[in-house]
Amino acid sequence: MTLQPATLADLLDRAAITELVNGYAYGIDRRDWALYRSIFADRLEVDLAWSGIVETMGVDRWVATVAQMLAPFDATHHRMTNVSIDLDGNRATLFAQMVARHMLEIDGVQHMHRIGGHYTHHVVREAGGWRITRLGLIITWEEGDRGLFDRAAARGPRPRADVGTQGMRYEAAGPA
Repeated sequence: MTLQPATLADLLDRAAITELVNGYAYGIDRRDWALYRSIFADRLEVDLAWSGIVETMGVDRWVATVAQMLAPFDATHHRMTNVSIDLDGNRATLFAQMVARHMLEIDGVQHMHRIGGHYTHHVVREAGGWRITRLGLIITWEEGDRGLFDRAAARGPRPRADVGTQGMRYEAAGPA
């Protein structure tokens, strides 16, 4: 991470790149899979070694995986902070701290799983704007019940009070 004098073009690029982490959080938490998909290039390198996922895949497969994993929760809340961006022409590296909360009500009792860590994303400028080409997440702490993911998956996607049936499943727009 380096601090350099910023030009207006640099500031505009940084603002556009920062919007990628906002789209990441809002897309997941609002189940807006079209928004979530829009922040990625068509091919995505995913490095989530902590979860066993380290591979390159089509973005539609990635979005469907995230939707299947998170849509069954009663609520999720992803918060990104301390965003820093290293610009290098039409490429950049985006760093952000994160905290994610996953809530699931079981027999009238609210259960929660929380993780924290940091993202390192590689982004490129494409014809339609900046897009993430590599998603990397390192988890530095975890608390709560990791088993909530299995229990949520067993229940399957269902409506949520704040977004209704929106985004219960991801339907790809076409081949990717």
